[in-house]
Amino acid sequence: MTLRDARERWVRTGGVELCVAELGDPDQPTVVLVHGYPDSKEVWSEVAARLADRFHVVLYDVRGHGRSTAPRPLRGGFTLAKLTDDFLAVVDEVSPDRPVHLVGHDWGSVQSWEFVTIGRTEGRIASFTSMSGPSLDHFGHWINARVKRPTPRRIGQLLGQGAKSWYVYLLHTPVLPELAWRGPLGKRWPKILERVERVPGGDYPTTSLPTDAAHGAWLYRDNVRARLRRPRPDAYAHAPVQLITPQGDAFLSERLYDDLGQWVPRLTRRTLPAKHWIPRTRPDQLSAWIGEFVMSVEGGRPAPKATGRHADRFGGQLVLVNGAGSGIGRATAFAFAEAGARVVAVDRDAGAAARTAELSRLIGAPQAWAETADVSDEQAMEKLAEKVHREYGVLDVLVNNAGIGLSGSFFATTTEDWRKVLDVNLWGVIHGCRLFGARMAERGQGGHIVNIASAAAYQPSRALPAYSTSKAAVLMLSECLRAELAGQDIGVSAICPGFVNTNITSTARFAGVDAAEERRRQKSSARLYGMRNYPPEKVAEAILDAVTRNKAVVPVTPEARGAHLLSRFLPGTLRRIARVEPRL
Repeated sequence: MTLRDARERWVRTGGVELCVAELGDPDQPTVVLVHGYPDSKEVWSEVAARLADRFHVVLYDVRGHGRSTAPRPLRGGFTLAKLTDDFLAVVDEVSPDRPVHLVGHDWGSVQSWEFVTIGRTEGRIASFTSMSGPSLDHFGHWINARVKRPTPRRIGQLLGQGAKSWYVYLLHTPVLPELAWRGPLGKRWPKILERVERVPGGDYPTTSLPTDAAHGAWLYRDNVRARLRRPRPDAYAHAPVQLITPQGDAFLSERLYDDLGQWVPRLTRRTLPAKHWIPRTRPDQLSAWIGEFVMSVEGGRPAPKATGRHADRFGGQLVLVNGAGSGIGRATAFAFAEAGARVVAVDRDAGAAARTAELSRLIGAPQAWAETADVSDEQAMEKLAEKVHREYGVLDVLVNNAGIGLSGSFFATTTEDWRKVLDVNLWGVIHGCRLFGARMAERGQGGHIVNIASAAAYQPSRALPAYSTSKAAVLMLSECLRAELAGQDIGVSAICPGFVNTNITSTARFAGVDAAEERRRQKSSARLYGMRNYPPEKVAEAILDAVTRNKAVVPVTPEARGAHLLSRFLPGTLRRIARVEPRL
């Protein structure tokens, strides 16, 4: 279902006619989407389409925008009081008997804060999701607190937000904004959004943009100065609020929301590594969060809240982990789930992938899916990527974890042995980076790729020529890809565990020996790793930390860190150690 399928109606209020569009079943909870500046309701088209299968979705063009008519005269026609009249007229028309769930972006959020904090709307709003638009009252109190009790930190916050608000000053100048929008700026705006914000094309922006932007300047002129000078002292929210903060917002500082808890008794915070126009760039994530929040309110239960120490960083993000059926992969999927991420668990063992996905949901993932694929099979990986992007969205984090072990001398290692190790350990990583990383780059909103290498990548061993070669290649691939993608805000990390207690030891192959001897060595290796007993959960924690801090190379265990230091400063010592034949 798309916005073209919407049912339209016109609502008269305060001398204007508002164009209202509806999608979905009217018997379901109603979600009202309010657009910002210089947008029209089409900014929500991707989010609305994703919500329409579960909710009654309502969008309307704010007065003077899109297909809604403008007040006459313009001056004084865009006050918060009149915008509130418009909102109440719309919700009385589309949902007369039930409160609505309100969602606002940019100026849509600014005016929605007014709706959710005044008495005459109480009982008409069930919840409010705010993004990229603060309450002018809260903003005014935030400024006053820093002016009255200045500290170096608070002054820095004021100056920082003052610099980000440059456009507000320009919009207060007479005539100039209207001339700019009706002239060159209006023509160039779509390309500016595409280049700076990486906003994809489509049905947005619409041809009404120059007029919308010219009219919308009065949103700022009619409200900003008056409300910031005299903020209301009673601006308390009377409905649960979900705050979604894009960390790369060029217009608003995250510090604006530091004091929000005193105004909102029931507050859920989300952060998103994205820029300002998230309704266009992150519709999958927004629709998931909005739907989750609405259902929590409808069900009368607290909004879901991730509990891990990385919850603020990964809550709601889409993470794919391959080799997720056991060991480091499963522990990593669980760690992201605990942080509130949506998890795609991939493994060639369908049952193991399904168990990981099921447990991820129990641990804290708002959504988790199991997929089956052999990472060494290019066609299977292409089908997987197509399905993930079609059904779940573009990844925020990719973890290429699947791998196999092989031990044995170089001359005992057959061509087939080499092919199997390189197909999984190296080509599996290449397929993942190529197929999923390309969509990250195309989206233009950043992301992170994690490749599981090994301490064997920089620690030579006479017993691991094939395995070490594959992992060294993964390490260098990661370094090269990191350099290439740095300009697109996509981080790449190579994780280098040492001896970790996983089942890779019991499934590793040993070249040049018969089946009985191979089973004996597998058991011996598993026993030695068990005695070392370094848990995969610690590797998973290192992975989340690497993504959070954008680390390039991460040796995990003490022996991996020691070998990494030797490889940099005493490589000859490592070479001598490599000559020792391990006894199993």
